[in-house]
Amino acid sequence: MGLSSIAEKALEQGKGILRLAPTWVPRSFCVPGRRIKLHPDDYYVLGGERGGIDERWLSSTTPAENGPLTGENEGLSQIVLEDESGVQKVTLRDAVEELKGEIIGDRLWDQYKSWPMYSKFFDNMGPLPHHIHHRDEHAAMVGQNGKPEAYYFPPQLNNHGGDFPYTFIGIAPGTSKEQIKECLMNFTKGDNKITNYSQAFRLEPGTGWDVPPGMLHAPGSLCTYEPQKASDIFAMYQSLVNEAVIPEELLWKGTPQDRIGDYDLLMEVIDWDLNVNPNLMEKHFMRPKPVKDVAEMEAEGYSENWICYKNEAYSAKELTVFPGQTVTIKDGGAYGMIVMQGHGKFGEWDIETPALIRYGQLTNDEFFVTEKAATEGVVISNPSKTDPIVILKHFGPGNPDLVL
Repeated sequence: MGLSSIAEKALEQGKGILRLAPTWVPRSFCVPGRRIKLHPDDYYVLGGERGGIDERWLSSTTPAENGPLTGENEGLSQIVLEDESGVQKVTLRDAVEELKGEIIGDRLWDQYKSWPMYSKFFDNMGPLPHHIHHRDEHAAMVGQNGKPEAYYFPPQLNNHGGDFPYTFIGIAPGTSKEQIKECLMNFTKGDNKITNYSQAFRLEPGTGWDVPPGMLHAPGSLCTYEPQKASDIFAMYQSLVNEAVIPEELLWKGTPQDRIGDYDLLMEVIDWDLNVNPNLMEKHFMRPKPVKDVAEMEAEGYSENWICYKNEAYSAKELTVFPGQTVTIKDGGAYGMIVMQGHGKFGEWDIETPALIRYGQLTNDEFFVTEKAATEGVVISNPSKTDPIVILKHFGPGNPDLVL
């Protein structure tokens, strides 16, 4: 069966809602926090040299950039078509290229010719190195897009905080550019001590942060839901974290070959004014915000909050459907979704929250909702007498429902 016919049949089967298979991504420089429900035997199933699996990518049309050992289709979400003839798959990227606005809506297709965001669960036992995602002008040097991202810390995946549930973000006011450049030039001399010139914030489940491109940040060890622009560009600016040495090649990741060794370029990647802003928490911290009147939603049997809402490149909501309730939820654009808690019906689909997932196993917790299905409204039923359904929903750029 051709790609388009698999995608078309899946679209028809789900009445505009596509079922997705779990997409697991390893990182060689990370130690898994073991909170993303993967079976304990499977965190290193790809082999020690690949590192542990500590990410699950959601609604992704973006390939992972994991060096020469990167697997085929690594990072790409797969649409699942399961019928009497068996299970067939097609990547969400191929399906969008085939069916265009029929999946993501004409507005996004006409402007981007792709699904221009993805989300992920990032689950590291310790903190990440202080690192940066490039702005568009610097990412373009290596043929990539710049990358803003956002964080939300789901309570369901944070039964423990890991080794260091604090995030360093930005550069402390009063720091000079010469001090940061010296840290970068000392990268291969052991601990370059770059976080001496930053500030750390304690992370709180049920809240989040906005991280624009050009912002230095060292994410802490809470399990994190991360909506972001469709890019995997980054560079590591910290040489030692949690007693682990960071390879120098990661300092120059995202740098053109002919500019490797150019520390001035690394400094240019930093948006200096953004980083030294003394009011970082005021500008970038995000508490949930109701999408409309709370009493009105509760009377209808649900609650819904914006959880990522400070960047037009993406946005995210957390939807809770109360026990025993059936609701119809309309949205202004296509979105991916992941079920965090509970079970029930989501349009045509049975949905459920798995407790444990084997590598390669299919689930009923992740879906992609086409623009047509989203705007017409999805009927969600919760048959439980005690347990709410909790769903995280990630949207593309220019969400018509979002007021920045």
